[in-house]
Amino acid sequence: MMLTAAEVDAVRLSLSIALRSVLFSLPLAIAVAWLLTRHMLRGRLLLDAIVHLPLVLPPVVVGYLLLLLFGMRGPIGGWLYQTFGIQLVFTSAGAALATAVMSFPLMVRAIRLSLEGVDAGLEDAARTLGAGPWDRFFSVTLPLMLPGILAGAVTAFSAGLGEFGAVITFVSNIPGETRTLPLALYTALQTPGGDAVAARLATISFSLGLLGLIAAEVIARRVRWMLGR
Repeated sequence: MMLTAAEVDAVRLSLSIALRSVLFSLPLAIAVAWLLTRHMLRGRLLLDAIVHLPLVLPPVVVGYLLLLLFGMRGPIGGWLYQTFGIQLVFTSAGAALATAVMSFPLMVRAIRLSLEGVDAGLEDAARTLGAGPWDRFFSVTLPLMLPGILAGAVTAFSAGLGEFGAVITFVSNIPGETRTLPLALYTALQTPGGDAVAARLATISFSLGLLGLIAAEVIARRVRWMLGR
């Protein structure tokens, strides 16, 4: 199956954007999962609902909200551009942001489930031995929740490869800049005689998604085995 230069570029761009989205959102996902699991803070239910909102909103709505906030005239996007010269709309960085927002709930959920399985008694034992909050987190909690972190990261990466609605709404469909694999597939379907290209891109997308889900499960099992869980 030979790919054209444009198709290779779309695959490369998808992998790059999905990876950047995971690297950007992973620390925040760990922090949010920790807050939702370990702290009875006020507004916890509201925070939980906001975190999972992208799962129930149409992706186009999420992209539109990002456009309002991070567009050149948006309160955040305008400030970033005027202060630091950073433009997110119509760029690959913006595509990574849109992808991160859409895959963020998947990552938080996986990390949260793993954290809920950590025995709080181990943290209490570390506390009685004089370990501070940060020492307990990095020496006890973080290693035990590692399966969920890795599984969530791989799952979010796989989901990011297929993100369409939020990306095309926020950053458009620009070849070489924001035309990821799903957008290239959409373009092929809209092009006369593009059935062969669409079939190749659909096969690649299916294969990458399947491999990602399998990898997430294998990694989680492997780490649980290493931790003796």
